[in-house]
Amino acid sequence: MIRSIAFILLLAAHSLQAENLPSFELDEAWKQKVAAEAPRKPQVEPKKERKVLIFSLATGFKHWCIPHSEAVVQILGETSGAYTCVASTNIEDFRAERLKDFDAVVLNNSCPDKEKRDIFHDVIIRNIDETGKQYMSMPMADREKLVKELYQSLVNYVAEGGGLVLLHGGIASFAKSEEFSAIAGGSFAYHPHQQEVTLTPCCPDHPVTKPFGGKPFIHTDEPYVLGGAYDQLNFNPLLEMKREGIVDKNKKRSFHKQVRYLAWVKPYKKGRVFFSAPSHNAQSFERPELLGFLLAGMQYALGDLECDDTSRPKR
Repeated sequence: MIRSIAFILLLAAHSLQAENLPSFELDEAWKQKVAAEAPRKPQVEPKKERKVLIFSLATGFKHWCIPHSEAVVQILGETSGAYTCVASTNIEDFRAERLKDFDAVVLNNSCPDKEKRDIFHDVIIRNIDETGKQYMSMPMADREKLVKELYQSLVNYVAEGGGLVLLHGGIASFAKSEEFSAIAGGSFAYHPHQQEVTLTPCCPDHPVTKPFGGKPFIHTDEPYVLGGAYDQLNFNPLLEMKREGIVDKNKKRSFHKQVRYLAWVKPYKKGRVFFSAPSHNAQSFERPELLGFLLAGMQYALGDLECDDTSRPKR
């Protein structure tokens, strides 16, 4: 009996490990592999030269794919000619005078600590001895003021016509802010463990999902559950996750009660927002259809790709 139980536990542990794709270091060989699969041209020609800021600092959970995702965004711009990229981990780039130089901002898995769920707060106040060393001499009142100023600068940037792209954990950047949740289309709530999920394009003819050819596909990832403004479904959904068969060990009932979208586009005042939960794993970026999808989403956020971004009614 004891041996049987031990064997079952061993199988369970092996199964759980198999659900997580192995991490690997970013190198030139992998970047060349992705570049070979990336689109050679964008769906539409840019209306002007485009410049993108990709911000890749995490002060909470650090996804191993952060450098890979950053490289993918850069590669998509280079191979297609749709935009140029500036990579950063410096929150000073969110000052209004710096943001005006960019047509879109990418928050690349910029997961903050769970306590405040605010990436700017973490750098300027919580991590003052780590990422925020430059703010150590500032009085606390001035640091708190700067946190608010940088956040408001980003909000104003999008409201006034800038693009915002949220990659995977990027949607957690300000997860406790009701305002940002409304801007983004939702907030990170939780996720069951990594596993295979089936994703289906919501509208096969939509320009952003066009690379998938209208076909569902199997994807290994964390099945994200979004909260906050998500319940309003105030966005145009792009990818829907099949809920049947998903294993949720926390048994959170809301998972199977609601439709689960893992990507969307939406306007915010004069700006545009593109969210893509795929992917936690860099291996996913080796798929040409996912690369085409991400490039199209980038072009929407930049203001070049015209598409339906109206919200869908609840169902």
